[in-house]
Amino acid sequence: MSTPVSPSPPTRRALLRGALGLGTAAALSACGGGSTTPRTSGDVTLSLWTHDPGYEDFFVKGVPEADRATDFRYHLKVTRSGPPDIVTKLLAQAVAGRGTPDLVGFEIGSFPRMLRGDISERLLHDFTPDIEAVPGLKDDLLPARTAPFSKDGRVYAFDSDTPMVVYFYRDDLFDEYNLPADVATWEEFAEAGARVYRDHRASLCVVSTAGGDPGQVVQSFQMLLYQRGGAFFDADGELLLDSPEAEEVLRFLCEGLRNGFVVDVSDYYGAAMQTALKQGRVIGLPMAIWYKNYGLVPNVPEQKGKWRVRALPRFTKGGGVTAALGGTGFGVVKDKANTRAATEFLFKTWLTHDGQVRRFTETGYLPTRRSVYDDPRLGGYEDDFCGGQRLFRLYRSLLPDVPPFHQSPDQSILYDVLAGNLLRAYRGALSPRQALRQTAADFRDQAGR
Repeated sequence: MSTPVSPSPPTRRALLRGALGLGTAAALSACGGGSTTPRTSGDVTLSLWTHDPGYEDFFVKGVPEADRATDFRYHLKVTRSGPPDIVTKLLAQAVAGRGTPDLVGFEIGSFPRMLRGDISERLLHDFTPDIEAVPGLKDDLLPARTAPFSKDGRVYAFDSDTPMVVYFYRDDLFDEYNLPADVATWEEFAEAGARVYRDHRASLCVVSTAGGDPGQVVQSFQMLLYQRGGAFFDADGELLLDSPEAEEVLRFLCEGLRNGFVVDVSDYYGAAMQTALKQGRVIGLPMAIWYKNYGLVPNVPEQKGKWRVRALPRFTKGGGVTAALGGTGFGVVKDKANTRAATEFLFKTWLTHDGQVRRFTETGYLPTRRSVYDDPRLGGYEDDFCGGQRLFRLYRSLLPDVPPFHQSPDQSILYDVLAGNLLRAYRGALSPRQALRQTAADFRDQAGR
């Protein structure tokens, strides 16, 4: 099959300007003013942009293994910025024709901006042929974690994690309040939770009402929606929100807020949540696995050994026992002198079996390759904060239920309108059905589709 001829640089610049809505005469040049002749060996300095120092540490430590596995000798020049700033700066530098990175980390909530028009196609290296060139890799990569960073079947970034949603709970207080930890369904759990709230003023589920952070408000609903089998968007970016599954989940949360099974907090990480955890007013919550390191350990280090993790209870009417929340995809800017070197670096650090094991041991992020879950080094891992649990047995069992998360270039519009309508439903100003219908109407009005 013949390969389409790429547009000339001025044509590509015009197309990108149109996709960005920028009326500048600047030209797109992925590599800036330098040569685009691909480097094939020798010393190379990769420009890496990321928002998380943990990723920086991982890649710096991976330089020796990449040196051994490739014809390059790597050096890294790292720039750290906030997730939205990285995308804003990348697009601006691409239009300006200089200063783009070689390797860039996209926080999952920021990546939808790369899906607008043909920005991903024209700015990012397509990993699809590289994946197919590695025996077994295509089948080993979890499709649920390539989906958020793909468009039209092409993969433009590799996720950092398989951020499964699990249920965290205080084992000691569950015993004290005669709460069985193995309750099978959310409906049974909610009934028991209402009793515990009535008797002990403790809640078993949390929703965020951080009005200034639509993402957190949406996440509380999103986790259970995807577990139930619903979704925001399909693979083509079409809105799926207004569904029976969404109405069921929203009604479940609203009823839980009324009987105390669910408690609202201003956010998952701040002083209000810390107080609720310390005082035993929140003794369990569904959240992504990374919440242990970013929410529990910083807020209640003295509760080490008291927390446990289990699969989510099922909804009686269907769905799975987990969802996924969060992630960061690393991509490579195309048509630069270092594009090949950056791609090989990513494959020899981020995607190798040993690299994925190291990523978990150093950052706590779960593998995105199915086979790595059978590694005995991970199977024997004991989590001290969670009472010595061997959590990989649980994670391995949850893999078949991890749903894909498809994104849309208009996702930020959905989050803004959905967050407001969720809060109205929580307060009783809208019924769950009204909130979802209003969200769908507001989204289509603002997105123009």
